[in-house]
Amino acid sequence: MDTTPAPPATAGDFHAHARHLRALAYRMLGSRADAEDVVQDAWLRWQATDHASVLHARAFLSQVVTRLCLDRLQSARARREHYVGTWLPEPLVNEELDPGPEAATEFAQDVSMAFMLALERLSPLERAAFLLHDVFDLDFDEVADRLGRSAAACRQLASRARAHVRAGYARCEVKQEDSQRLLLAFTQALAVGDVDGLARTLAADAVFVADGGGLVSAVPRPLMGAALIAKAMVGFRKLYDLSRMTMEPAVVNGLPGWVQHDIDGTPLSAASIRMGADGLIAAIHVVRNPQKLAHLRRG
Repeated sequence: MDTTPAPPATAGDFHAHARHLRALAYRMLGSRADAEDVVQDAWLRWQATDHASVLHARAFLSQVVTRLCLDRLQSARARREHYVGTWLPEPLVNEELDPGPEAATEFAQDVSMAFMLALERLSPLERAAFLLHDVFDLDFDEVADRLGRSAAACRQLASRARAHVRAGYARCEVKQEDSQRLLLAFTQALAVGDVDGLARTLAADAVFVADGGGLVSAVPRPLMGAALIAKAMVGFRKLYDLSRMTMEPAVVNGLPGWVQHDIDGTPLSAASIRMGADGLIAAIHVVRNPQKLAHLRRG
């Protein structure tokens, strides 16, 4: 634990740490809107705090945000049990929570749709302990302070969480430029309805996951396999008036993807692709739930 004395906290310290707090809240909750609400609640608490009594503003604010997130996760888990279809996190597009170029690869891993889905396997306390230690690099004494548990208990929580995450998420280091080339080949094949061309960009065991939230059409369960996914995506393409849509490349949850809009500016989908070690697309995650896309509206 860092024991270096810090200067007295001030009102401005909150803004200095706001990006970190949003990053923590989003990873805890999987919702951009909920993360913003939590950070706003933390700001109100910070305003009511005697700043002279705070030794380390970042630690204090992280504890506040973590505990607010734990409260929200309890109710969120109950709601997600009744969610229609597959739940995906609210998408982050382009500059949102941008960590800077020096951390871009790590960022792409720990906010990807696949990673965020793996976090859903965890209890709220497991999720918090794992994120604080494994993603935000706190030691277990610091994690214990955030969670109000012993360091030994937090070590156990993180260990269990790590096992669950590894069971549901295979980490794969790939170059962004390789993923971008793969995305280009995929979108070019999709644009002309080339089923075979699409299939060649997909791993044999690729998975396609979509989230409509019961509000718009989406596959209710994941699709598995290159041939099935390619046929389905070309089939989906035939259902819509493409003259009313734009499809633009974007970085979605740290990975190459795209955002679709209606010509009136309404967002229709945000999607990302995850490249596997074989150089082919291992997973496609598509968010279509309009409630999760509202922040992407144009005009």
